[in-house]
Amino acid sequence: MNLKKILINLLIITFAFSAIADEKVLKDKNTELSVYTGMFDFSDDGKKSTLIGFQHQNVNLNRDTFFGNFSPITGFLLTADNAGYFYTGVQAQYKLGVLNLTPSFTPGIYHEGDGKDLGHLIEFKSELQMSLDLSKTSELGFSYNHISNASLGDKNPGANSYMFNFFKNF
Repeated sequence: MNLKKILINLLIITFAFSAIADEKVLKDKNTELSVYTGMFDFSDDGKKSTLIGFQHQNVNLNRDTFFGNFSPITGFLLTADNAGYFYTGVQAQYKLGVLNLTPSFTPGIYHEGDGKDLGHLIEFKSELQMSLDLSKTSELGFSYNHISNASLGDKNPGANSYMFNFFKNF
């Protein structure tokens, strides 16, 4: 599946989710789902690949701290080369008006499939998302991440990726 088809499907999903939101959902929202698509390891011409992913955040588990609002996240991504990464970790949220900055750190399990060998089963993803509020229950954003095994394996090539994100609260 090419990136153009993935982006078109993402836009269709975006409008479908927005159309079914109602006021009762706005008041009782406690789950945020994110769907994203982009380019896995865009800096490696030999192994770059399109990707699609999903992420879940339970808003009830948010905690306000001195360092910001923190919450647990869980998700996975799949590449066109059948590589996959399942992760769980923590993200911080900083709201600046309609702009949201969301750094996260998520350890996870990586399977290379026919994609890039990252050197180990255990990998760590550091990410920064920037998003804009579209409504009270949805956001559209862009994110960049780096996946690395922190030298747990014999090699540690890492992978740099960018994604376009759509977030929906239910």
